[in-house]
Amino acid sequence: MKFFSFAFALLMGAFVTVSAQKTVVDIAVGSKAHTTLVAAVKAAGLVETLQGAGPFTVFAPVNDAFAKLPAGTVDNLLKPENKAQLAKVLTYHVVAGNLDAAAVIKAIKDGKGKAVVKTVSGGSLTASLKDGKVILTDENGGVATVTATDLKAGNGVIHVIDGVVLPK
Repeated sequence: MKFFSFAFALLMGAFVTVSAQKTVVDIAVGSKAHTTLVAAVKAAGLVETLQGAGPFTVFAPVNDAFAKLPAGTVDNLLKPENKAQLAKVLTYHVVAGNLDAAAVIKAIKDGKGKAVVKTVSGGSLTASLKDGKVILTDENGGVATVTATDLKAGNGVIHVIDGVVLPK
C-alpha cells in the first residue's frame, strides 16, 4: 500500500508540474473569449515565439475588443500580405518579463500614478489606475481596461483587456 501511495503521489506531482507548464498560448487557446486573438497569433506566425521560455506578460484582448475595431480591420490584418503589420499589433500587447498585477500596481504607484512599459514591438504602453482598475493607454491615446489578472503560465502571465491597443 505504501508503494501505491508513493507512486500516486509521484504521478500527481508530475501532473501538477505538467499542468503548471502551460504556455501563455495554451491558456489563450483554452479560452472561448480569445478565439480571435488565437487566430491572429496563428496568422502572424507567433505561436512558436509565445510558446518559448519567456517570460512574457500578455495583455490579451477578448473577442469583443476586436469587434470594437472599425469594420473590416481584423479581416484585413489576417490577410497573409499583412502578416508583419499583424505581428506588430500583437507584439504591442506583449511585455518582456513576468509582470503580475501586484507588480503593475506597484509600478504605477512608484511612478506617481503612471507606469510606462516597453512592449516587445518596441512601442510603449502607459498603465494607470482609474476607479481601482488598471487602464492601458496606447501611443495613439486609445485605452483598454484590465478586466482579469494573473492568469499564470509556465512562461509568463496573461491579463485580460477589453480593448485592442494599437502602436503608432
